[in-house]
Amino acid sequence: MVSLDDIPVGTTVRVQDVHGADPVSLRLLEMGLTPGIEIRLVGRAPFGDPLELEVRGYRLSIRRQEAARVSIGDR
Repeated sequence: MVSLDDIPVGTTVRVQDVHGADPVSLRLLEMGLTPGIEIRLVGRAPFGDPLELEVRGYRLSIRRQEAARVSIGDR
């Protein structure tokens, strides 16, 4: 499984699934990381955490461990 924390900065991908059935995965879905949506990785903090994403026209920062729950596919 390729996840959101594996891609290089500047890459646009499509969300396939958000794994888990806990408050963190539910919160990711509420923030717009739903299956089928395109996401672009805008940047990473100097030590790799957090990640800055562009989702549905806004910017979102999430931790790498949260990004690892989001499986992705090609654009």
